[in-house]
Amino acid sequence: MSDVRLRLTGIQKSFGATRALKSVSLAIAPGEVHALIGENGAGKSTLMKVLSGAHAADAGTMELGGAPYLPENPHDARLKGVAMIYQELNLALHLSAQENILLGAESANLGWVDGRASRDRARAALALLGHETLDLAQPAGAFSIAEQQVIEIARALLIQPQVLIMDEPTSSLTQADTEKLFATIGRLRASGVSVIYISHFLEECRHIADRYTVLKDGETVGSGEMKDASLDHIVTLMTGREVKDLYPRTAHAPGRVVLEVKSAGGAPRLKRASLQVKAGEIFGLAGLIGAGRTDLLRTVFGLDDLEAGEVCILDAPAGAASPRSRWAQGVGFLSENRKEEGLMLNQSIADNLTLTKMECFGRLGWIGRGRQQQAAQRWVGELRVKCRDTAQCIGELSGGNQQKVALARLLEHPARIFLLDEPTRGIDVGSKAQIYQLVSELAAAGKAVVVVSSYLPELLGLCDTIGVMCRGELSAVRPRAEWNEPDIIRVATGSA
Repeated sequence: MSDVRLRLTGIQKSFGATRALKSVSLAIAPGEVHALIGENGAGKSTLMKVLSGAHAADAGTMELGGAPYLPENPHDARLKGVAMIYQELNLALHLSAQENILLGAESANLGWVDGRASRDRARAALALLGHETLDLAQPAGAFSIAEQQVIEIARALLIQPQVLIMDEPTSSLTQADTEKLFATIGRLRASGVSVIYISHFLEECRHIADRYTVLKDGETVGSGEMKDASLDHIVTLMTGREVKDLYPRTAHAPGRVVLEVKSAGGAPRLKRASLQVKAGEIFGLAGLIGAGRTDLLRTVFGLDDLEAGEVCILDAPAGAASPRSRWAQGVGFLSENRKEEGLMLNQSIADNLTLTKMECFGRLGWIGRGRQQQAAQRWVGELRVKCRDTAQCIGELSGGNQQKVALARLLEHPARIFLLDEPTRGIDVGSKAQIYQLVSELAAAGKAVVVVSSYLPELLGLCDTIGVMCRGELSAVRPRAEWNEPDIIRVATGSA
């Protein structure tokens, strides 16, 4: 490559005895979109933290624009022209959307913040993403995860970076918002910005990237022109094995209705939703950001108030309930927001995995650690969670491995009805196939599974039935065979 904006050579990084990066090298040209690909734990996030100034490399060199590049911290990296959008959102939830977008880069005059100029700059950054109508005065914590991600991306675009790092930027975006993001990336590419794009959605990488680098076990194992690479080749580099069938299906037949929702409604988004889910059925929920998919699952589980209608679980009395009673009824919920409400990041893997049934592992208020860790180790092994042991703090794991532990909690409980909100968010392609197989086996064992996903091929490949939500209403429920991607988008946008 004759013209290089960013060059990394032999980057190494260890955390105690754990070698996260053994030797990673890559080069990126101006105006290039470079896909960084690898399984969970391959070292992608650690490498990007080194590049963005969050970690210092133990060995290796970095050059930006032909000069040595050694950022002291993330703020210094931003000033030098390298901005990062983390997979785990990094917002001040009590501050407004505008304050988050402009944080550290406010427009000021004689020491006073220029409110109008700041607002105009924030609005312009959102306009690049097609979200210029977002309420800038609303606290960031009041937005959905997908909307918070839009705010995070807008903040990165505000400084007009030379190199923009995107770590799973579409993991909570709908297809329509993903297309807007791709259009933005296209404009950045045309203006000469270099983009490092990290995603487990290989189809996205093929669509948007010019070149790619694959990491495995902290090392560079392959790179090249994206147009010359097949998905099979990339998957083989990532995993060391072929993934022939991404959506394996275990034969299953629906039984009796175990979950029925009748005209359910609740603030702020859920207006009206009715559905039936049978034992042995995988039911998918599609829709745009803010359509009410997550609100519906949270209402069924008792996290949000049921203000209208009924929720009937198995043979229990109809009506509202608390999460504790739902667990007792055999209902398990996987939150899309594992960082804020899905996991205790400062606690061990074993504690997180067995959280809902601690009473089974001890007596008189004392936990039998041996029994608890033995139960946790079973799922760590079956789901191939990359960790030192079950006593390791879960906050030290990669996002994908954290997600596996969150899912394992439902399996250990055990749940009979699974409410899964974006279950493969931040999961690599090999692990996705494993989780799809697991969901299919749950259905074969007579479990009912409800899946919310913004990734339409996932719903079409995995589910038996798909319902589409539009503006807070579940407007259409059909067998999977009667849906395709354009039809789902038309119903979700209200144009059908």
